[in-house]
Amino acid sequence: MTHVSTPAMRKIKPSVPRRVALAVGPVILASLLGGLVTRANLAGWYAALVRPSFNPPNWVFGPVWTVLFAMIAIAAYRILSVPPGTPGRAGALRAYALQLGLNTAWSFAFFGLNSPAAGFVVILPLLASILLTIRLFRPLDAPAAWLLVPYAAWVGYATVLNGALWWLNR
Repeated sequence: MTHVSTPAMRKIKPSVPRRVALAVGPVILASLLGGLVTRANLAGWYAALVRPSFNPPNWVFGPVWTVLFAMIAIAAYRILSVPPGTPGRAGALRAYALQLGLNTAWSFAFFGLNSPAAGFVVILPLLASILLTIRLFRPLDAPAAWLLVPYAAWVGYATVLNGALWWLNR
């Protein structure tokens, strides 16, 4: 049996369960991987760092990242709900994947390598890629773009914090 695909068929959105899996799965994976390397280094290496006065207590990070990751997944779901073939959709999803990969890489650079300097090298392009993702999401689905604004704000704050940790511990 030969499969026939027409332009109209390619514009059909993926099924809801598939969109949910594609939106939530990578976010959970990023969260789990980042969490594993972070937790392994909190009590020893991170606890010994000199921290700036604006460093929040450790308990703040879990709830903040839980909410942010939920918002990130919802934003991805909304973009995945835009019909394939829509101009800008593929590029927006590539930018989204890049920022999620950099998010995970930051945990490995900062906590895994025990290096605020390496973390700073990763967090700068992470912040840029989040801002790019917001810009590319906006014309496709404005609420999806707005869902990423708190994430960009938090990573902006984390960039300053990361830089301060590097400076104080160099």
